[in-house]
Amino acid sequence: MSQTSLDDDELFGEAANEMRSDVEASLAEARTALPEADAVWDVEADNTLGVLNALKTALDVGDAEDHLRDAKKWYTMGERADAFEDAEDLAEDIETVEDLIGDVEDAREQVGDLTATIPQLRSTLEEFEESEEDGGADADADADAEEAEA
Repeated sequence: MSQTSLDDDELFGEAANEMRSDVEASLAEARTALPEADAVWDVEADNTLGVLNALKTALDVGDAEDHLRDAKKWYTMGERADAFEDAEDLAEDIETVEDLIGDVEDAREQVGDLTATIPQLRSTLEEFEESEEDGGADADADADAEEAEA
């Protein structure tokens, strides 16, 4: 084997190690950018809408998607170049983070739907309560009028 090919193999090995390190670093950054469990669980607000808005804010994945994209990009390059000796752990880590981001985004969307629905529901319930109060007063007035006629 010539010196040139040995140097090329060494350089390729170094590049493969750097790619793996880049994937691992991007995955670590993605995990760090995800919301903390306590931030999702412990929210403070004066009413339901405030709780929902705080929860929606807490469920923001931030830059996690960008970091995951970087991890997937470097992983794909390394896989296509056949640079990784054993990349199953990286593929599993990528899938785990991707699934978690998806779950958080789904939850955020559901909270967003509730955030839009709750004020409308409150308004509808208030209107119903007012109509019940008015209807009860009208029924009492009708009963008093009937008694007066008799």
